[in-house]
Amino acid sequence: MTTLDIPRTARAAVVTAFNEPLEVREITVPELEEGAVLVKIDAATVCGSDVHLWDGSLSAIRPLELPIIPGHEMAGTVVALGPGGATDVVGAPLVPGDRIVFTQGRCGSCYHCTVANQPNLCPNRDNYGVNCERFPYLVGGFADYCYVYPRSRKIKIPTNVKSEWASASSCALRTVIKAFDQLGPLQSWQTVVIQGSGPLGLFATAVASHLGATRVIVIGDPTDRLDVARAWGATDTVSVSQQPDPEARVQAVKDLTDGAGAEVVMEFSGARTAFGEGLSMVRRGGRFLVAGQVGPHTVEFEPTAITRGNINVIGSFSASEAEYWRALRFMSDTRDRFDFDRLLSRRYGLDQVTDALAGMQRLTEIKPVIVPSIG
Repeated sequence: MTTLDIPRTARAAVVTAFNEPLEVREITVPELEEGAVLVKIDAATVCGSDVHLWDGSLSAIRPLELPIIPGHEMAGTVVALGPGGATDVVGAPLVPGDRIVFTQGRCGSCYHCTVANQPNLCPNRDNYGVNCERFPYLVGGFADYCYVYPRSRKIKIPTNVKSEWASASSCALRTVIKAFDQLGPLQSWQTVVIQGSGPLGLFATAVASHLGATRVIVIGDPTDRLDVARAWGATDTVSVSQQPDPEARVQAVKDLTDGAGAEVVMEFSGARTAFGEGLSMVRRGGRFLVAGQVGPHTVEFEPTAITRGNINVIGSFSASEAEYWRALRFMSDTRDRFDFDRLLSRRYGLDQVTDALAGMQRLTEIKPVIVPSIG
């Protein structure tokens, strides 16, 4: 194992009971398997799914076996390499000191990894944010160190991209990059509606603007998020608090589009009513992309609206290493146009993770940042 000076244990913020304060524990630093990497966490950003892990609602999506170190958005510096070393996604050797982000591990041999070329749908993924009492223990971002699975793809961070930006890119932005791939070509004359002003929606606003959309309508709240949306290219915003009824929000979009609706609607909010609303906002012959609906709720809608409107409904889930790489390139290339610091809110140490999760749950913060070196 190629290594620097590594301690035998590392601190981690651990969920031991749902909706209870996290505990800071000493967790064993594992021996590295062939192809594995150990990184020192520089920054880990909080995702909405981290909140759902903390409150237990994520169990509707995948089993949760406590105790768990949350955090799957993180950027770290390589401090150790397993036998044989490791390379990044373009084949460059990794060495201690490299800053990287990394994907979940994928098997590389299932139908989705091979035949379909959809590794984001691999059913045999190695997830981050799993039980920390079994090897390899340190598999969550809210910790001093993180074990990077051998099957995870590793992506070097450009020198002009801050670690906290890279962390946010490794979930929210790469998901948005994948969504625009799924959407297909975007024409400058097309109106784009973005449902949601969280990290996904704000990144989508930036990408849509960068791709040349001359009219971008963002639906969301609170005010500070809509301010960022306008700064990043939104030409119009619709406040959910000022338009609390779904019908009113649909009408607001219709009023902004001469009654026709938008050529493109992209759902990034995860709200229960968002699917029905979005479908009603699409212009006849338009496209409706759904990327934010990951909860267990169900909704009623009229299927004939899809047929009658000749609407193309597109689902988009997660991303693969290509989108991780391209998300970092987007940040590197547009850092002078988009102030990515505006997405990030307060910095927290490991003993403050509960406060960070609560702030995101209350929507008082857009994207809290966990910095283990604090405290």
